[in-house]
Amino acid sequence: MQITRNGALETAVGPGDWFTGTVHIDTIAAPSEESRVGAAAVRFTPGARTAWHTHPFGQTIYVTEGVGLCQRRGESIEVIQAGDRVFFEPNEDHWHGAGPGHFMTHITMQLADDNGSPVTWGEHVSDEEYAAAPSIQG
Repeated sequence: MQITRNGALETAVGPGDWFTGTVHIDTIAAPSEESRVGAAAVRFTPGARTAWHTHPFGQTIYVTEGVGLCQRRGESIEVIQAGDRVFFEPNEDHWHGAGPGHFMTHITMQLADDNGSPVTWGEHVSDEEYAAAPSIQG
């Protein structure tokens, strides 16, 4: 059994290669030899979002607060909010983030592949792609 005490891990700023805007990440579980599970609480400021990316075994996000957006490539952008769960299929190209004018936090859960990688990052979601989101009703 391992216990990681609250405050033992510092909040990380999401890297610019992976995100547009300001994003903060708190690791919940990191893939290891004992377990392939990775999980994090990810906080997006208004308009912040991931780049396009895929996960070898899929990804589940659970929105804990705020209003966000998500999209799989070739489909419409969906509005998501606290209590919503989204599952992205294995190797499904997608992105997710906060809505314009809204903060959004979600828990993200995924498995790492045999090389220890839980994600493959692609290009940034353009401002034009992001602007195609439906209106968010408060």
